[in-house]
Amino acid sequence: MTPRVCVVPRRGRAILAFRHPLAGAQLVKGRIEPGEGVAAAARRELREEAGLRARRIIRRGHIPDLGWHMVEACVGPVPECWSHFCEDDGGLLFDFFWHRPGADDTGFHPVFRRALREVRRWP
Repeated sequence: MTPRVCVVPRRGRAILAFRHPLAGAQLVKGRIEPGEGVAAAARRELREEAGLRARRIIRRGHIPDLGWHMVEACVGPVPECWSHFCEDDGGLLFDFFWHRPGADDTGFHPVFRRALREVRRWP
């Protein structure tokens, strides 16, 4: 299983998410490249997928059967919503938003709903 990192900026209890044009609502996540550490992969994925730079990465846990390292990213001021062009898969436009506590999770794939449950347990 290829190790992956799920990168979660938060605003209070709200979680940064995006709408993928082909695959529904998601969190920032990607492959950890060979020789790359978790924090470096988290910074790279956040920059590639959201156009954001992390000031700090905090390791929060691991979901072993998915091979996902869960990290919180501390970022500077971020808009309420925005779109970012990601060059992966030939270029896709991701629409970012803050997923609030109690908001409907049904637009997320089951693996991301599982990650959301994990994040909601963080301090």
